[in-house]
This record gives sequence, C-alpha cells and structure tokens, in this order.
Amino acid sequence: MSHAIEPRHAARRHDRGGLAAVTGLLAVVATAVCVSAPASAAPAAVTPTATPSGTPYLPKPTGTHPVGTTALYLKDASRPDPWVPEMKARELMVSLWYPAKSPGRHRARYMTPKESELLLKDGGITGVPLDLLSRTRTNAFTDAQPAGRRYGLPLVVLSPGHSKPRSELTSLAEDLASRGYVVAAIDHTYENVATTFPDGRVTTCVTCKIKKDPAWWEKLVSSRAADVSFVLDQLTGSHPKWKGARLINRSRIAMAGHSVGGASAIPTMIEDSRVRAGIDIDGMTYAPIPDSGLSRPFLFLGKPSSNTPGSGESQAESWERDWKLMTGWKRWLLVTGAAHTSFTDLGVLADQFGIDLGADIPGARSMEITRRYVAAFFDLHLRHRRQPLLSKPSARYPEVKHCSVATKTCR
Repeated sequence: MSHAIEPRHAARRHDRGGLAAVTGLLAVVATAVCVSAPASAAPAAVTPTATPSGTPYLPKPTGTHPVGTTALYLKDASRPDPWVPEMKARELMVSLWYPAKSPGRHRARYMTPKESELLLKDGGITGVPLDLLSRTRTNAFTDAQPAGRRYGLPLVVLSPGHSKPRSELTSLAEDLASRGYVVAAIDHTYENVATTFPDGRVTTCVTCKIKKDPAWWEKLVSSRAADVSFVLDQLTGSHPKWKGARLINRSRIAMAGHSVGGASAIPTMIEDSRVRAGIDIDGMTYAPIPDSGLSRPFLFLGKPSSNTPGSGESQAESWERDWKLMTGWKRWLLVTGAAHTSFTDLGVLADQFGIDLGADIPGARSMEITRRYVAAFFDLHLRHRRQPLLSKPSARYPEVKHCSVATKTCR
C-alpha cells in the first residue's frame, strides 16, 4: 500500500460509498511520522518529517456534565451474521457515553494497543510505534456512575463510516454525553479493520474485500439498520444490558452517523419508528424512501465539494432524491473548507500530526461546528428547545451554509 495521501478527487470517490477507510488515514499518518517512507511517495502537501507533538488528544466536551463510558458486548441470536453466515448469531461491540455524577479514576482508552497494531499493519505501515493510535487522550472515565433522573435522558445512536471503528466518533459522543445525552456507538462487526471482543477475539474487515455496487451498499445500510434496532432492544427492552438503562427516555431516541453510517439513518428510521430524528453526516444514501415519504426530522450535514445541490455530484443527487420524499422538518447544511474526515476525530488528530488531509478548515474548528450543529438538532427535536442556529446562517459560524434545493443555492 502506498504511503501517499490520496488526491482530493480520489477521496471524493470514497465519499460516494463511505469508503474513506481508516487505512487511508493510517497511510497518511505513516507518511508524516515514518522516516522509512519513500520520499517519492509524499506529495508536496505533506511534511514528511512532521511528528506528533506530545500525546494525541481529543478536544474537551462543551457541556456541564463529567462523562462516563463503558463497553457492551451484545449477541443477536435471532439472525446469522450477514457477512460471515457460518456465524449463527450477530455479535456487536457498543460503546456507551453518558453524563456522570463525577469523574472517575480511570480515563477511558481510545482504542486497544492491539487494535492500533492491526490498523497500522493493515495500512502496511512500519517504523512507528504499533500502539500509536491507542495513546489518544480522551475525556471520558471508565464506568463512572451515571447521572440523571429516571427516564430523563435522550438516547442517540452513532454509526461510523465503512471500515472505520466506532472510536472515531468519540469527540462527538463525549460532547453529547456532557450535554446530558446517552450515546451508543456501534462497531458493525466484519465491517471494520479491528473489533475486539471480551473473550480476546479480534475480528477484521470481511466487507473490505467485497466488490461494491449500489445493491451491495443497500444491503450494507439495511444490515446496519438491523444492528441499530437490536441495540435499541438491548438498551430499552424489559431486560436491558446496561445498568444505567433506566435513565433512558424511550420516547426520545435519534440517530446520527458519518459517511455510510449517516446514510444508514434513513433505512433505520423507515424500519424503526422508535428513531425520532436522524442526521446523515457526509454520506451518499442508498436505501429508497417509500413513496409515502419520511415525515420525521432529518438533517444533511456535509462538505460543498460533493454535496452542493444542483452540482451533478452523485452524492448530492442522492440527497436531492431523498429530500423530495422528506415531508417533515429538514435542513441541508454545508461546511465550507471541510473534507470528508473533518467531521470525525481524524480531522483533529491529523492536525496534531501535522498532516494535510485536504481540508481548508482546522480540525478543531470543524469538530466545534459538527458538535454544535448536531447538538442543536437533537436539542430541538428530542428536547423541544428552540434553536435559532438551525433557522438561518450564523455570524458565529460563517463557514456553515444553509442550502435550498429549490433554488440550488447555499448561503
């Protein structure tokens, strides 16, 4: 695998299917920190001698609550795994973040050293510490005591992009939890380079080797919708798998995701009425909306290069198709200068490594915007709190453009 950063037009192809893989970032990281990388592989935008300045870290949450986190192992015996049929049950790892009564003693790990090792090796990367990605400093504390009143906390489910670990949505999850949400991020098994289970097994990415076409992507988002519904069953059913589940308000549930994880919000909402609102963050959509339409609130949030209405880009066209069938509250927002990775932890970490991922906006700024608008959407639709930020352009966030599909303009 080449250690060079992909040019922007190549990255756009990944956007169309949610294929902005972890390995692409890892190859980029290697270029910046690995002295053994061939000089010819590094384009001018990269500083080959750049190195991380201290311990990588995620931005602090903006809410008032300390954040706790825990991991759940869930097993759905009602269906075989869609990608490995010999596995007669679908197994999932889920991370939960939630408001805590006080900070705990042990800060949560971003990912395990073994996961970091497999991710780096999958990218063909040598010459860097194998635990490089596991060193990222988070802001949540392992198994801190949950805070909140009975049935008082909204629940948000997060789904990552294809081949990406759930950990790459940690900054967003921590922020929502600090604002009083329970957040569940799902690792969709065999769709990620490395997922660790409690018994020590580490599954790898079976789907990365499958030839992709629109029908396959539709199968993928449908499978993810089934994963989300099962997770909701396990968190809100009569025998919940989390000790803090009594805090969850079962009538205030929503979903957001990045890339194909965001695209999966639509089939999830179609199939599961418990999901009251959804956000697609920079993901091309595949699952068709019925002619009867989708009446629950929905937000498209993305980058202008692939999502400007009327541009003729495949991703924008998929959003325009769905927009026509969305009959409830809806917004189409674009962040000027953003790249596909700008909405995840990768934008923040890339800046700390001195790596150019093609964005014209700093990673910390794009994460601030992502957090603020995602929280505003959920505060409006799950808590019924007025949000002027979503009604018109903001002087505080001039990068964010409100788009009109009717006029094909964004302002």
